[in-house]
Amino acid sequence: MTDKPTVLFVCVHNAGRSQMAAAFLQHLSAGRVEVLSAGSAPADQVNPAAVEAMAEEGIDIAAEQPKVLTDGAVRSSDVVITMGCGDTCPIYPGKRYEDWELDDPAGQGVDGVRPIRDEIRRRVTDLIESLGLPVATS
Repeated sequence: MTDKPTVLFVCVHNAGRSQMAAAFLQHLSAGRVEVLSAGSAPADQVNPAAVEAMAEEGIDIAAEQPKVLTDGAVRSSDVVITMGCGDTCPIYPGKRYEDWELDDPAGQGVDGVRPIRDEIRRRVTDLIESLGLPVATS
C-alpha cells in the first residue's frame, strides 16, 4: 500500500505526448507520484524529435519503450490522462479522468515538438499542484 498517487498517461502510439508527460511528471514530482504511460496502438520506438526536445530540458527519454495500454494499468491508476486516444481507454468509477487536447508530435521535427513539450510541462505542473504536491525545480 502506498500513499503515492498513480497517474497514467495514454495516447495512441505512446511515443510522444504521453512519454513527455510521464517524464515531466517523474522529474517535477521528484518521485512523489507513481507514473505510468501507455498507448492504444504503441509505436516501435519513442519519437526521436520528442527525445531531442526533452533532452533540451535535461530529461533523457531515449531508453523508454512504447507500452500497450492494459486494463490493469487503468485499474491501478488514480488519475488517467488521455491525449487523443478517443474511446479506447476503459472507464472505471472513482477514477479522475482528464483529456488533454494537444497536437500530435508525430512527423514533426524538434521545432514543431517544442511548443507541445512546453504545453505538456505547464499541464503537468498544474496536475502536480492539483494533487497537493510541491513542484520540484529543475
